[in-house]
Amino acid sequence: MSVIDVFDERVVDLDMDVANKDEAIRLLSRHLKDASYIADVDEFVADIYLREAEGETGIGEGVAIPHGKSESVKNIGIAVGKCRRPIEWETLDGEPVQIIFLFCVSKAQYNTEHLKLLSDLAGRLGRGNTIALLKEMKTFDDLLCAFTDETETQLEDMEELTEEIEITIGE
Repeated sequence: MSVIDVFDERVVDLDMDVANKDEAIRLLSRHLKDASYIADVDEFVADIYLREAEGETGIGEGVAIPHGKSESVKNIGIAVGKCRRPIEWETLDGEPVQIIFLFCVSKAQYNTEHLKLLSDLAGRLGRGNTIALLKEMKTFDDLLCAFTDETETQLEDMEELTEEIEITIGE
């Protein structure tokens, strides 16, 4: 499972008018509740803050990946937010955050699916100009395009092409 498989337009907000970290986490959590990913916003937010207390989830370059495990989670997901203005956040580089990936994971999925998705997200964020594309995104399609690896796409295209070609070797 990749992050692209988990992204859901219902929990993506690319025009967040928030003043701080708490407003951002609560707004994205309400989106998760409205889309039936979580049962209770307050319980989910409290569990996110338990993880936040352990260390920075702002990874730098204006990106934060808050996460935690919560009994409130009904379905695994990732809420994505882009703030109109960068907001203060505890980050590794000391800079404010504009892009947020709020992981929504149950306690049972935390050590399996969560780690796979987190690894996939980190790998994709580290490729080429992904973060620059995310800072410019305005639509859900822009989000998907920012995470589509050109090599992956080329391989998929090649597989489709080779399925259509019959190869006959000497007669």
